[in-house]
This record gives sequence, structure tokens and C-alpha cells, in this order.
Amino acid sequence: MWSVQDAKNKFSAVVDAALAGQPQEVTRRGKPAVVVLSAQEYHRLLTAAVGARESFAAHLLAFPGGEGEIARAQVQPRDVAF
Repeated sequence: MWSVQDAKNKFSAVVDAALAGQPQEVTRRGKPAVVVLSAQEYHRLLTAAVGARESFAAHLLAFPGGEGEIARAQVQPRDVAF
């Protein structure tokens, strides 16, 4: 894990490690900030995420409720005097 200052000072080492298949974590003020990884690994992760994602329509159609029907409450309006 690198601090921002160390990562700036040794950026070549950060890039070399990422290219070697070891993602490099960088912290800012002691808290995790970013991860540096190779472009090949980034594209692999992106392709996997897009491939696993279903369409929004498929997501809506998968909503449980029995044949697309949502059970509605049987509520009668009350009488209001004006």
C-alpha cells in the first residue's frame, strides 16, 4: 500500500507492479483512495461486469409477484363531509 506522496515519488515502481499483475493500493490521509491496475486487467473486469449485467427490462420482468400481477390492498375510501 502506498501513500499518495510515495506513489508520486515512485510512480514507475507503482506502474511496474501493476503491470506485473499486482494491483497497487494508494491511500490519502491514511484512508484507501484508489487502486492502480493494468489496462489489461481493467478491461477484463469491465468486460466481465458488462457481460453479467442483465437488461433493465429483464430486471423488471424478474420482479416477484405471480404473472406480473401485484396484489393490491382492498381499501374502501372513507366518507368525508365538507
